[in-house]
Amino acid sequence: MSVDTPSTTPSRSPDAEGTQEMASPAAQGSSPSALARFYGSSATRNLGLVIAFAVLFIVGIATGGDRFASFDNILTILRFASVIGVVSIGMTFVISGGGIDLSVGAIVALSSVWATTLATQTMAENTHWILMVGTALLVGAACGLVNGLLIAYGKVAAFIATLAMLAGARGLAEIIAQRKTQIIRDRGFIDFFGGNVVGIPVLVIIFAAVAVLGWILLNRTTFGRRTLAIGGNPEAARLAGIKVQRQTAYLYVLLGLACGLAAVMLMARTTTGTSTHGQLLELDSIAAVVIGGTLLSGGRGTIVGTVLGVLIFATLTNVFTLNNLDTSTQAVAKGVIIVAAVLLQQRVASRRASP
Repeated sequence: MSVDTPSTTPSRSPDAEGTQEMASPAAQGSSPSALARFYGSSATRNLGLVIAFAVLFIVGIATGGDRFASFDNILTILRFASVIGVVSIGMTFVISGGGIDLSVGAIVALSSVWATTLATQTMAENTHWILMVGTALLVGAACGLVNGLLIAYGKVAAFIATLAMLAGARGLAEIIAQRKTQIIRDRGFIDFFGGNVVGIPVLVIIFAAVAVLGWILLNRTTFGRRTLAIGGNPEAARLAGIKVQRQTAYLYVLLGLACGLAAVMLMARTTTGTSTHGQLLELDSIAAVVIGGTLLSGGRGTIVGTVLGVLIFATLTNVFTLNNLDTSTQAVAKGVIIVAAVLLQQRVASRRASP
């Protein structure tokens, strides 16, 4: 009997059970996990954006013909995208870090007004037009610093702090400009930023340079890793030794600098500084970031996706303009696209969370 007992146990041996237990989870979990990884990968998201952009381009050719496909119109799209794109790249960092900024349009307006006042332009004429650029960057960074300090150290909700900045910066811009449009007199400034390099507008080159630098900063530096860590879990990031408050303030200063640079680009494109610059820029930049695949809840950001999102919206606006569709229709289309993007994010998140 003692010999028979081992002979009855092989079907329940540890090796057999271990193989069965390992095979069962693989059979049950590997397929959903692989599918979730596929849908959640950056390559898949970017491929979807490229396809959407290609389809939109085909629609533009079909409805606009040679007017849309002309080289001059392509440059027009890129110039339009460049200003929004610079702000959107800065917004990518803030949203990736778990924040939001509703004041970017007002900061652009204030920066453009302050950089084109009579006093600033007079000093620039006596020195160099780079003074106007420095003024716009300084004003943008200062506004970003105020936002960052209120949110990081003052514990004010990002929505409330930036909403207050939206009202305050726009109002200050109106006071400084006295609700008038300030004309830029310095031809050197206009010629430099309005010029071309080997046929490519300087504004587009600036956008490309900012995109490359933003990608390196987010994906290849400690600054980027800290940003994503804070956006994913601020408490865990704090316990890991990351200065969460300081990093958060840096993010808003970075976005403020992007707004200052966008103001310079807008000044060059319109040859003016006015308190009406940047209206609804916060909507366009946040929409481009969300469409690009950056999570609104933070913890994941993509510069490549943001650039594609900006190009999609710029092309969409151009198609609507060529087909004489009003701005209300454009706003409805943008709203639908934003909702669709958020729903897609939630769907991908649920798939990744499923066992």
